[in-house]
Amino acid sequence: MTTSDPTAAERVNEDAWREYGRRQLDRGYQPPEVTEIDWGFWGTGPGTRVLGDVAGYRVLDLGSGAGVHAAHLARDHAAFVDAIDISPTQQQRARNRFASLPGARFLTGDTVSHLRESEPYDLVYSVHGLSYIDPHRLLPVLRDGIRPHGGRLVFSTLHTNLNGLGPSPAVTARQEEVRLAKTAPIPVQMWILAPEVWERLLAEHGFAVESIDLLHAPGADNPVVCQLIQARRLSHADAPRVVAQERSLRPPVAQAALGVGIIVSTPDGRVLMGQHRLGTYELPGGKVDACDGAGESIETAAIRELAEETGLVAHPEDVRVLAVLLDARHNLNRLTAAVLIHRFQGTPTAKEPKVVAQWQWRRLDDLPSPLFVPSAQVLSFWRPDLPIDHAPAHRYPVRLSPSASAAH
Repeated sequence: MTTSDPTAAERVNEDAWREYGRRQLDRGYQPPEVTEIDWGFWGTGPGTRVLGDVAGYRVLDLGSGAGVHAAHLARDHAAFVDAIDISPTQQQRARNRFASLPGARFLTGDTVSHLRESEPYDLVYSVHGLSYIDPHRLLPVLRDGIRPHGGRLVFSTLHTNLNGLGPSPAVTARQEEVRLAKTAPIPVQMWILAPEVWERLLAEHGFAVESIDLLHAPGADNPVVCQLIQARRLSHADAPRVVAQERSLRPPVAQAALGVGIIVSTPDGRVLMGQHRLGTYELPGGKVDACDGAGESIETAAIRELAEETGLVAHPEDVRVLAVLLDARHNLNRLTAAVLIHRFQGTPTAKEPKVVAQWQWRRLDDLPSPLFVPSAQVLSFWRPDLPIDHAPAHRYPVRLSPSASAAH
């Protein structure tokens, strides 16, 4: 269920987090103190280091909950943290525990109102708190609440829920649940938006997005995915834009080919391979289609090629670009994107039998020979311990996950 009334949605959330805090107070539960910020739910993210050196910084923790992250930054990183939450019961939990901690203030109230009245912060961060506030109400004041010339916004938000429902392309709230053991779920309204939607909204409100990473649950049977978004406030949102243009209308001279090599892996460590009609064994893959504009993304190409060759279906959140590998063949630069897909639907079928007659799951200790060179390069990058001999390639690891391909 979605709602078109953002004010009503935020009222639902205020009531929900008041009730959540009350239940936790009644049972006397406090989460353990932390030494890292867990941007997902499983300790799989990059931790506190994404914030950089925050010693002496004025920091806002948006939707601070029980206060453990704010306390961590004040105690372990010498930051001056204002931790704000709409729920008085959540803030009571935080104050009961951290009220005397130097460098941390625990504030109860509306984040938008607070930002309108406070001096700009060096850094604003939020662990799953930002998605409970209407972005059209929050982002205009959030930009002005962060200092120009380097002030940053870092936040995590849900991408795919426990039922496998992914993000929305529309800026609307939808119903989700906050679950507590042995009690009824608490309904909430959340803005769970696709990465490209967050990027567009942030750009419209004076932010430059630096990265959007997808954080997957570690278990193959857990579909939950979170986004970790890092953005920087632009100094002058209304400054004249610098224009770029091509030198001429002539097409560029072709001197490189870009393709994808797709590692489709199973929980027991096998990979999908087929034998090409010319004799080499290879991973699924193919070329990245060229079209005017930003062109096809590597992730989109991987999903398309996988479906065209094997019939398997994957989604953008299941695709991870590991690296771009560069070698040359017949005086043409060859670029191969090493892609890992760990979650998919379907059974491998030879959809192009004149090219590959059969796809098989192969153990890594029983790889066939000879391997197609780009496939060998991709496998060696993924698993350097594999005993594979192949022509060398320059390696350019990709730190960011799928959303980094959003066209700029």
